[in-house]
Amino acid sequence: MLNNKLSLAEYLSKDLQKLKVLVIGDIMLDIYYQGDVNRVSPEAPVPVVSINQINKNLGGAANVATNLKGLGCQVEIIGLIGNDNAGEDVCKLLSENNINHNLVKEEGKQTTTKTRVVGGHQQIVRFDHESISFDAKASLRLKKVIKRSLETNNPDSVIISDYAKGVCSIEICSFIIESCYKKNIPVVVDPKGTDWQKYSGAYMVTPNLNELSEVLGEKIENVDTIVSNVAYRIKNKFTINNIVVTRSEKGITLVCEKEVLHDIAKAREVYDVSGAGDTVIATLAAFINKRDLKSAIKVANIAAGIVVGKPGTVAINKTDLLKELNNRYKNISDNKIKKLEKMIQVIKEWRNNGEEVVFTNGCFDILHSGHISYLEKARQLGDRLIIGLNSDDSVKRLKGITRPINNENDRAKLLAALEFVDGIIIFEENTPKNLIKEISPDILVKGGDYKINEIVGREFAKRVEVIPFLEGYSTTNIIEKILI
Repeated sequence: MLNNKLSLAEYLSKDLQKLKVLVIGDIMLDIYYQGDVNRVSPEAPVPVVSINQINKNLGGAANVATNLKGLGCQVEIIGLIGNDNAGEDVCKLLSENNINHNLVKEEGKQTTTKTRVVGGHQQIVRFDHESISFDAKASLRLKKVIKRSLETNNPDSVIISDYAKGVCSIEICSFIIESCYKKNIPVVVDPKGTDWQKYSGAYMVTPNLNELSEVLGEKIENVDTIVSNVAYRIKNKFTINNIVVTRSEKGITLVCEKEVLHDIAKAREVYDVSGAGDTVIATLAAFINKRDLKSAIKVANIAAGIVVGKPGTVAINKTDLLKELNNRYKNISDNKIKKLEKMIQVIKEWRNNGEEVVFTNGCFDILHSGHISYLEKARQLGDRLIIGLNSDDSVKRLKGITRPINNENDRAKLLAALEFVDGIIIFEENTPKNLIKEISPDILVKGGDYKINEIVGREFAKRVEVIPFLEGYSTTNIIEKILI
């Protein structure tokens, strides 16, 4: 898991070097004319930019490949370019970044080029050069190159980077997904357009909120429950295993068959969002083979936050990512443990976002597998899980003077380290009745074989659920075994 920083560091520095990823899609060249604005043109009411720097960067599918290389993966990219200067620039940049490339050149095609003029940190104008269509011969050559790469390199995962520039046709996408399915290679898609039938069978599709809205045919409100419900419907309609929705300041939402997970973005100053989607899909493709999906979307969310904080199309690198991970998780436990007044403010924010709050309570003296299973099931009932934790004095009154084994601060920190726990409140009373009254949870959860009319605080919750404990797991039994 992500809070195991040593294993994550080892994965980033060692395991990713062994990972082979094939990127297929629309290749672009990003050109930035950077300068200062000190006056307005006398010819028209427009700013005059005094250019002092010109930068050429890889864009589109090529930027996805650059992100993967920055993470340390072995990367190959396949796509189409024109027989022009921009195409030569793309090949040169790929070589300089040590990215293996197998590009099909098409006579008469113009390599897609996006040119931006930037004054200070403000983008003033962008103009594009492109030719979207390509002929059947180019498509046939592309399929041959893809087939050869899949057979000889045997990649761990494949990315389809669709920018609606012609490469990712129904024919090409279907060919990739079917070929990879036979080899048990996961395909991750950055989509465009409304016809997702061409992505049918993909392991994962990663739209932003606007792209998801386009597929639905109407604007989607950026609320957790609404986004997850729409994504689930679209996932089933087009036979896609997982959908990951990037939602700007609201973070990322993962929708798969068994669960929905929301990961909130860290607030930061945004300089440029161009390329953020490329960073997300590259990071997901790098992590889905060796890490769980929950960890994958968390890391992707963090990586995207890093690149939007820098001007221009910037790729992620493992040094920046590790630094941010260490900063992000350094005090994660303490951030979840709150006083009641502060927790009520946080709950209000969650509810404003349409999120359901789940509450449960206990002593959790020696955290064991039974507790973990119970809390995971509780969290799955809603969007946020809050735990009311009995104080040391409360535990002594309930369990006897020899308890608790672990003090309340240690118990709280252990619970806070669980990623599916969103908040902990330590309470002094024997029962959490007053705490439940103040919180008014959407769902009150109790473990064991209680009858609902026996559960304390049930009158203050919208719904009450009872989750049986796993047999064979008990703190008392653990203590007795230790004492034998």
